[in-house]
Amino acid sequence: MVKKGAIIAVVIALLTALAACGKSTETSSSSSGEAKKKVIVGTDAAFAPFEYMDKGKIVGFDVDLLDAVMKEAGIEYELKNIGWDPLFAALQSKEIDMAISGITINDKRKQTYDFSIPYFEATQMIMVKENSPIKNALDLKGKTIGVQNATTGQEAVEKLLGKGNKNIKKFETTVVAIMELLNGGVDAVVTDNAVANEYVKNNPNKKIKVIPDSKHFESEFYGMMFPKGSDLKAKVDEALKKVMKSGKYAEIYKKWFGTEPNLDKLLKQQ
Repeated sequence: MVKKGAIIAVVIALLTALAACGKSTETSSSSSGEAKKKVIVGTDAAFAPFEYMDKGKIVGFDVDLLDAVMKEAGIEYELKNIGWDPLFAALQSKEIDMAISGITINDKRKQTYDFSIPYFEATQMIMVKENSPIKNALDLKGKTIGVQNATTGQEAVEKLLGKGNKNIKKFETTVVAIMELLNGGVDAVVTDNAVANEYVKNNPNKKIKVIPDSKHFESEFYGMMFPKGSDLKAKVDEALKKVMKSGKYAEIYKKWFGTEPNLDKLLKQQ
């Protein structure tokens, strides 16, 4: 038989415990509600030295720059390798919050997406075998040219040879286009200068040479890309400016390209 006093004591203890549990749950819920949303950044990790896979990890110039910018902005983020074409679709449907992948800022893309201030100057370059008779962009006429699909390299070649020209072969990645060059399937590959130079530097035994042609290939500028009206753009722009002016940008640039960047030209584009 239980005494009445003991029963009252047990009831009070249970009520106290329940009150404490309710308070703990409320605090946890409140803390969870205040947690910052992680920003999802998409890329196509097949564009060395900007982003590529190394031992299962995404590395490259863009990767290091993104990290510096996001730390400066105080933004928690996750970088995902989703491929080139899916990158644009995922951004438009807002499955991802932003993208970085050596993406050239141009008027056509600006109709659908917002861009950060420019962070890299690039130009198209021709890759050919060492014994090739091709010496400039005009020599590409009548030749079979490899390009990565839906890139400004494709647009540059189409400007020279005509859109829909059967001699323009489109590939999923620049790496596949270069493999086709090595196998004799195309006479040349047109891609961004940093990518072309990086491949030649790392593969001297392949006997590939690069041909610049500033007369026919204009300068382009890369930017980080956002859905239209994204609140992230202003925060990223501010952080990117600070990274550029602090010397951190030059440090990252020199690590990947071995030279000092032309910051004055970049800053004039802002």
